[in-house]
Amino acid sequence: MNLTDEQTRDIEKKAAAIRETIIDSLVAAGSGHTAGPLGMADIFAAFYFHILNHKPHEPLWEERDRLFLSNGHICPVRYAAMAHAGYFPVEECLTLRKFGSRLQGHPERTMLPAVETTSGPLGSGLGQAAGYAYAARMDGRKFRVYCAMSDGEQDAGNTWEAAMFAGNNKLSNLTAVMDRNNIQINGMTENVMPLEPLSDKYRAFGWHVLEVDGHNIAQFIDAVDEAKAIYEKPTIIIAHTIPGKGVPEIEFDYRWHGKPPSAEEAKRFIHALRTLNGKVKSEHE
Repeated sequence: MNLTDEQTRDIEKKAAAIRETIIDSLVAAGSGHTAGPLGMADIFAAFYFHILNHKPHEPLWEERDRLFLSNGHICPVRYAAMAHAGYFPVEECLTLRKFGSRLQGHPERTMLPAVETTSGPLGSGLGQAAGYAYAARMDGRKFRVYCAMSDGEQDAGNTWEAAMFAGNNKLSNLTAVMDRNNIQINGMTENVMPLEPLSDKYRAFGWHVLEVDGHNIAQFIDAVDEAKAIYEKPTIIIAHTIPGKGVPEIEFDYRWHGKPPSAEEAKRFIHALRTLNGKVKSEHE
């Protein structure tokens, strides 16, 4: 179903609010990752405010869609999206990485309902999601399984074992979303470990492959809808994103992969976001 202009605008507003919450939470934590979470805000807004079949006030509802986060270090975007969707108060995001907080620097399954897996070691998420999708099909369950992952973790061999498993078992209930932002902790992906041609590699393992602008919410949702219509194959959506999206001074700067802003930088970043989002005001305002 095509989004109306009003629906698209509403999700864009949510993404703007999520970006501000990410920055606030990183400042409060004094540590964490900035570039990836900002880059994935549009996709997570689309997930939590349109795509997922879920009930925030009944987080362990058995028929909910499952969203696995493989690249757990971008969890500030997931926490912010979940908070704005109503899973817990937005103010709790300010406890990010604090001792005893439910919102650790990598998600912990037992601490926060509807976080489907504990993530940390990169490359594990696709295998976990594929196994879950396989079990769901064996049990005749109708929910869908999604897996968000980074491009940098395509360096990990277990990612490709999982890709082979999912393709071989024709897991059409599985949709992977790759954050193709071209950076990892020590440089640009194509300098560290060239990944291309990614689309051809996944097709070779029996996947249906789509490529989208990860900041075009309507385009991303259309791709997810197409994935639902594909039978006999899992689908991967390669979402081209800008790391640090919305803050021009840090966009495409890999040094911000694992660096939080200072309080002064955060003021500049939020000002930049609000300036660039002049047509899409954050719901905070």
